Amino acid sequence: MDVLLAMVGIKPSSGAELTRLKARTLRLGIDLSHLTDQPRETRASPVPKPALTSLRDAATSLAAAWFSLCGCTAAMPVEPAIYDLLVSMPDGIKRIQVKTTTHISKSGWIVQVGRRPYSTRSNARLVPYDPELIDLFFIVDGDLSLYLIPSKVIAGRVGIVLRGYAKYLVGNAAGLMPRPPEVE
Repeated sequence: MDVLLAMVGIKPSSGAELTRLKARTLRLGIDLSHLTDQPRETRASPVPKPALTSLRDAATSLAAAWFSLCGCTAAMPVEPAIYDLLVSMPDGIKRIQVKTTTHISKSGWIVQVGRRPYSTRSNARLVPYDPELIDLFFIVDGDLSLYLIPSKVIAGRVGIVLRGYAKYLVGNAAGLMPRPPEVE
């Protein structure tokens, strides 16, 4: 197969070589159907494992999935916006800010619910979100507990301890994480 790839000008390491070969031979009118019935060598790919280090990247998708499971349509803004999701809820469209935390203290999970102004450095002081621009905070903690907190409840704060917001707990996505090994 490598010889055939080289003859048609495809580098074997290019990744999509078989698809490209099929496309070129189709354009040239060459029948390769006799090659497709042969079993292809397959290598077992490593199975990805979820990790809390990826929580920040996954949180908006978790929030969108949670809202979808609730029967609400979620959309991510195309342009950068102060909110992370727009959700069509029974009482109208809501602007959702998604936050995560993997920082736990004696008091419980601590989450930053403030933002840094866009024009400043990454170490700039946090400022609170305007409660007229954000309707709800969707927060995912390190246990993958899910909170939906109205922005007016958090108004003016840049950090909170989630234990004080237990009544806003709406679910848990811990089933997405690998199970610890069983002790025999």
